[in-house]
Amino acid sequence: MNIKEYLQQHPQWKKRIHGFIMHPVKTRPYWWIRVWQPFYIKKGRGSVIYPSVRKDLPPFYLFQMGKYSVVEDFSCLNNAVGDIIIGDYCRIGLSNTVIGPIRIDNGVNISQNVVLIGLDHNYQDITKGIIEQGITTSPIHIGEHTIIGANVIVLPGITIGKHCFIGAGCVVTQNIPDYCVTVGNPARIIKRYNLQSQQWEKFNKCILSNV
Repeated sequence: MNIKEYLQQHPQWKKRIHGFIMHPVKTRPYWWIRVWQPFYIKKGRGSVIYPSVRKDLPPFYLFQMGKYSVVEDFSCLNNAVGDIIIGDYCRIGLSNTVIGPIRIDNGVNISQNVVLIGLDHNYQDITKGIIEQGITTSPIHIGEHTIIGANVIVLPGITIGKHCFIGAGCVVTQNIPDYCVTVGNPARIIKRYNLQSQQWEKFNKCILSNV
């Protein structure tokens, strides 16, 4: 039995350890945890996280960056409820919020002020405050060589395929297959690359069986 399985079976110890690691009001790791981050977060060769990035990265879950990837200034990385895995040659733009669980494949480029959030707050019980009801996580996956425009929001549980272009301001509420261009709120597909004709074509929902 590993330590994670043990703590799942002993919630009193899990609560004590959580209280030692995470500040109850600031909901981020205490300073004495943050000073150890260079030893337990995994960064590939040539990768950069700028000093102004807020690294809410307790050791509960994995944080991993591949080689030559960048997280730019004023972003927030939070793996307190799920892994964050970023591939090679990725760029996380200015003022992005990335909350796990999330996997970003190689060569993804994310513009400014983007929100990628893999959790929802539970709200169903109206006799309790929403904050008291905990959360539900659902992983986000972004395929390789996709570009996400400025001010995009990607909701929990969404998969975006490879080589997609998600237009600025989109709110992505459903899965997007490979080789698509989207616009709008909620995001809708306007073009898709046809592998047979080898051309980008206007989207025709009638002939697309896997959306």
